[in-house]
Amino acid sequence: MNNSRIKRRKNKNRVIKRILKFLLIICIIGLSYGGYVIFQTLQAANGAYTEIDRGGKSDLRDKEIKISKDPFSVLIMGIEDYSTGGTNGRTDSLIVATIDPGKKTMKMLSIPRDTLVTVPEEGETKINHAHVYGGKNLTIETVEDFLEVPIDYFVTVNFEGFKNIIDIVDGVTVDVPFDFTETSDETKKRLSFYEGKMNLNGEEALAYARMRKQDPRGDFGRNDRQRQIMAAFIDELVSPKNIFKVDDISKELGKNVETNVRVSEGIGLTKQFANFDSKDISTITLEGEDSYIGGVYYFVPYEESVEEIKGEIRNHLQISAPEQDLE
Repeated sequence: MNNSRIKRRKNKNRVIKRILKFLLIICIIGLSYGGYVIFQTLQAANGAYTEIDRGGKSDLRDKEIKISKDPFSVLIMGIEDYSTGGTNGRTDSLIVATIDPGKKTMKMLSIPRDTLVTVPEEGETKINHAHVYGGKNLTIETVEDFLEVPIDYFVTVNFEGFKNIIDIVDGVTVDVPFDFTETSDETKKRLSFYEGKMNLNGEEALAYARMRKQDPRGDFGRNDRQRQIMAAFIDELVSPKNIFKVDDISKELGKNVETNVRVSEGIGLTKQFANFDSKDISTITLEGEDSYIGGVYYFVPYEESVEEIKGEIRNHLQISAPEQDLE
């Protein structure tokens, strides 16, 4: 009887030891993977990090802001660089995003690429030409002059990076407003879109975001679709199913994205916005009219719309108007 009890106790201890060993192995694998992911993320972020010529602070700021505490702005630039071999292409999309970490809110303004503005040292032209003339630095300066609000951070992403990142998260789901077809810029494949919910891969998402000739709302419709894609991507990015794809996403960011957001700032912000999704994003629309000047198409924004947008962005950033505006 005693021998039987001792035997059962030994068997029980063996089982417990095996379970503990198994759990230990799982923990080691988890820690190793976590460390690997962190290393990859840091490496990729370091590869993507780029300074702006002006330095860390916008000239429209009295002091540098802290991304984890202060409301800040980000200029997101989608670069069309197929035709230029990857150098100083035009900005196919320009989005000004303002984020309030305290209230966990985000506002998004799409600036149509044909918007007539004054580009410093170049004169009046389309806003997407600024990147051709002077890259991200001149584009940031042009947007700051146009809206009279500080651009604290920037992100540039080329078409290749855009498509690859969408594919990594297994596509994005959008609500297509009407049936249409569009030709892929890269493969020249004819892509079909149907009214209603659709899951789009990278190539489809790019074509969906860029199409405008078949949209009765022109640039306004195009801007809405670009914001749709971005909101859908944010939802996918924070989805539990994509947690273990962070290293793949990070590698892609390092290859095809530039930003002046530092690694430490990005990690801190990510923690704060852990439960953030597209419902927390509100959109701002720039209103204006179509115009042909010298036979060239421009989108000419209404002055009153520009002034309203300036006020809305300043309120979200919790800053006052420049002194000349107060006179």
